Amino acid sequence: MSYIIVLTTTPDSESAQKIADKLLEENLAACVSFTPVFSSYKWQGRIQKENEIELLIKTKAKKYKKVEKIIKSLHTYEIPQIISVKIEQGSCEYLKWIDKNLKAD
Repeated sequence: MSYIIVLTTTPDSESAQKIADKLLEENLAACVSFTPVFSSYKWQGRIQKENEIELLIKTKAKKYKKVEKIIKSLHTYEIPQIISVKIEQGSCEYLKWIDKNLKAD
């Protein structure tokens, strides 16, 4: 089984919670963690500096496309960050917990 963490950032906690709730309701994520971050990035030729909320979405690789679709449908950014990172190793108990929470495949 291949596990991933999908990363995205949102402008605020309300937007982050909306995405997290939908992913959890649709059994596309076992867990979504929120972290406040400060981002500096180039947008339309200018350097932007923003406080954001980063979401760490724990799921399976086979669910990535559906996760991406939900994020894009609910996100307020024109081009949201949506990045998948493969989980190379993890505790057996935690990975089994992900499996259990994504059973409704």
